[in-house]
Amino acid sequence: MEIELSALHWIYVVFIMLIIGFMVKRRDTTLVCLVGIFLLSMAATGDFVLSLRKVFESFVFAIGELLSTIMIICIIVAMSRVLLKTEINEVMVSPFSRIIKNPALAYWTIGILMMIISWFFWPSPAVALLGAVLLPVAIRAGLPALGVAMAMNLFGHGIALSGDFVIQGAPKLTADAAGLPVSEVVSASVPLVIVMGAVTTLVAFFMLRRDMKRGTIEMEGNFDGAGKDQEEAEPHLLSQNQKRFFAFLIPVAFLLNVVAMSIFDLSGGDATGLIGGTTLALLLVLSMFAHKNEGLEKTTSYLIQGFQFGFKVFGPVIPIAAFFYLGDSGFTQIIGDYLPKGSHGIINDLGSALASVVPLTTEIAAMTVAGVGAITGLDGSGFSGISLVGSIANLFGTVIGEGTATLTALGQIAAIYVGGGTLVPWALIPAAAICNVSPFELARRNLVPVVSGLVVTTIVAMILI
Repeated sequence: MEIELSALHWIYVVFIMLIIGFMVKRRDTTLVCLVGIFLLSMAATGDFVLSLRKVFESFVFAIGELLSTIMIICIIVAMSRVLLKTEINEVMVSPFSRIIKNPALAYWTIGILMMIISWFFWPSPAVALLGAVLLPVAIRAGLPALGVAMAMNLFGHGIALSGDFVIQGAPKLTADAAGLPVSEVVSASVPLVIVMGAVTTLVAFFMLRRDMKRGTIEMEGNFDGAGKDQEEAEPHLLSQNQKRFFAFLIPVAFLLNVVAMSIFDLSGGDATGLIGGTTLALLLVLSMFAHKNEGLEKTTSYLIQGFQFGFKVFGPVIPIAAFFYLGDSGFTQIIGDYLPKGSHGIINDLGSALASVVPLTTEIAAMTVAGVGAITGLDGSGFSGISLVGSIANLFGTVIGEGTATLTALGQIAAIYVGGGTLVPWALIPAAAICNVSPFELARRNLVPVVSGLVVTTIVAMILI
């Protein structure tokens, strides 16, 4: 059943364009998002007072959706404060310093490690595992913090998550919707994932190297407004042997987390929770050893610093997340059941409408599926719209008589690269926060590489169909 686009759909489209325009101009989008949420609520309910309420409630909903990510970032940052204070981090990074000698080695080493870990446990836990340890090493080798964030982001939330070869959550959703075996979609996605990954990471690397030569990119992140840690390091808090012991214990603890994830089949939020609990335990032990009688108070102090950092990072993101959540199931949870009858959410309706008005040729089919995938990724999930992508790929593949699996894989890659964490600012917060860089700046940096990759990958898909 085809849904007729309503005022809600057109308001949403206009404000997407405004938000993108403001981002390109490097202007703040909070006011635009607030007005968009209010107008969507007014168009749905016609009630001015209720619409004011819904603006606030959309913030509450967005915070709830992002809370687990906020918490893991806050806790990781809190632990990193202890490592810096006691100079345990100096001991931890010394072995990597001998391997990572220059910016290029830092970029590719961090990226490949991120991709491998993300295949097995998804990117968010991988960011937490790698970022705190390898960021200082990369900066010493000459790679800016923003470059570290790009490497983790493009290899983890891009290459690993878009293919999802091991856990196979993404191909299962798209394959079911397209009426294909999962193995067929995975096989079809291999060349496309390789092309997309190669183009995005190479373009990103060469643009990064260009800007480093020009001196237009800062080495260290300073998104929390403070730059360097406010507290001075106190090397006397622990003996050298104690520093070595904890420098050994911390990676071993996280390695045991990886083993536990494999044995107990933990991924996504469960894996992130395990890492968060381990980090809290390490924070408490380190604080007690370093500060002794003041350990309990210092633990609270470190947590406060972590929470302050986390909410500074997330403050600009919550309004834009609140707006884009209205494009999916968040609409009914925030505003109510005011969508047109038969609607599957504003974003999915727009995707379906786009698919219904284009002529069906191989080239148009590939461009449309990629476009629909990118549109459905704008809600910041990457996964919410890939069932729609599979359905459209099945429709187009049936009409043109071939290429259903390739179209399905292409749409999956487009949706997850955009929404799973390389272009939508709040989806790439984990990498941005660990590296202490602005998620909006990271999104802008990723834009040219990801768009270039999508163009080349779409062309390759046309050839393969």
